[in-house]
Amino acid sequence: MLCRELDTPIGPLLLVGDAHALQRIDFVHGRRATITPPSSPRDDVFVDVVSQLAEYFEGRRRTFKLSLAPAGTSFQQRVWRALLDIAYGQTISYGELAERIGQPTASRAVGLANGSNPIPIVIPCHRVIGANGRLTGYGGGLPIKQRLLALEQGTGSLLD
Repeated sequence: MLCRELDTPIGPLLLVGDAHALQRIDFVHGRRATITPPSSPRDDVFVDVVSQLAEYFEGRRRTFKLSLAPAGTSFQQRVWRALLDIAYGQTISYGELAERIGQPTASRAVGLANGSNPIPIVIPCHRVIGANGRLTGYGGGLPIKQRLLALEQGTGSLLD
């Protein structure tokens, strides 16, 4: 397992994977932080991930072109693939996401799968909101979700 801690405008992130693919992005200070950052960081791994995340945070990247290997059930994988189809700057509800995967009555299960997305930002789970238009939980906290959506919708900057 390779790890690299990355300072970003939304706080430190821990990139985890192997030589072939990114498997996790953890918010170091988030509610789901599961891996302790390495005591001796590796700056020579995940160069493409670091570069593409920097471009995203600067507002210059709308999609990621990375090799991803999130671990999850087949249902979770379907939900996460569907998240990749939500356009930059757009939001949808859990119900809409459930419909997109062909299971319109599974919005709660979709919500659970969305909440266990191991590669936030790159797999854009922050683009899913409540049916009433309100922001719902996010692994990095609602203020970060709000900042990511503001960046994408052109109403805010992460570099302020």
